[in-house]
Amino acid sequence: MSKILEKSLRDARKEDALTMGTKQVLSSLKNSKLIVLSRSVKKEKLEQIESDAKKEKIPLVNFQGTSVALGRLCGLQFRISTISLTSIDDANIKSILKDTEAEGEHE
Repeated sequence: MSKILEKSLRDARKEDALTMGTKQVLSSLKNSKLIVLSRSVKKEKLEQIESDAKKEKIPLVNFQGTSVALGRLCGLQFRISTISLTSIDDANIKSILKDTEAEGEHE
């Protein structure tokens, strides 16, 4: 798992600069800079988020773990299937996307 993603999620949580939950992310898409999806997102919601994010040109990260693992990554004790970061710099976004692409190639 990308250390940069992990750090960005924890920092965003401290700064209250993230939106958690599929419905909340969909309703606040315009404020998003990066969306992280766990493998637990249901297919129809996943397609809706992917299509809306594409229209808004928001990068997506397919987190390889479940919603439980994504929640833990944020330091939370509950499941989170979708997270959008509202405050993250472009350099971190590029690094996260590069890391997750590399991870996908190694599987």
